[in-house]
Amino acid sequence: MSVNSQSYKSLLENLSKKHITLVAVSKTKPVEDIFELYTLGQRDFGENYVQELVEKQQQLPADIRWHYIGHLQSNKVKYIAPFVHLIHGVDSYKLLTEINKQAQKNDRIIQCLLQVHIAKEETKFGLDQDELSTTINQVIKSQDQLNHVEVKGLMGMASFTSDMEKVRTEFKFLRSLFDKYFSTPSTSHILSMGMSSDYQIAIEEGSNMVRIGSLLFGSR
Repeated sequence: MSVNSQSYKSLLENLSKKHITLVAVSKTKPVEDIFELYTLGQRDFGENYVQELVEKQQQLPADIRWHYIGHLQSNKVKYIAPFVHLIHGVDSYKLLTEINKQAQKNDRIIQCLLQVHIAKEETKFGLDQDELSTTINQVIKSQDQLNHVEVKGLMGMASFTSDMEKVRTEFKFLRSLFDKYFSTPSTSHILSMGMSSDYQIAIEEGSNMVRIGSLLFGSR
């Protein structure tokens, strides 16, 4: 049994008090581990490979809310469009239009987050500040056409570093962009930031959705 049930229960209790959604990052983990966490009450799970997500979705309970948290290619959207709950990593208007197209085919509205590049590493995906502004303006102008997607907020990943002040600065920046574009009071707007190593700082800086894997499932 590789799921840390005590860590899960204590983490969930802490996050629930603050109205923060816990996404259990289950990538590379077997369906048995996911089901074990499911039996403890967890419903939100995050995957970052399309094929792995599709296979797991077919084997696990239908009421799981699947989050796609990886870099998504336009030609792979069709495979997850029938069931995905939230796509975290939308990093282009083109991708958003493809998600809308596939959602329409499945008679669904798919919720999405725009991914912002806040880390200093070049390997991270996401929109920069100017691209985010352009994309949001495109979304506003195209509301009539984009009627099968709903942009719920922003997502970002901080730099992989032991310098927590750097991480905090990056989260502060993402929060400032979130406040700028999603300032209308709404409990449904999502700021997805924070992982196992930095979720506490993310919460302090305003995150209301955290993506946690190793604290729940152990190291990969």
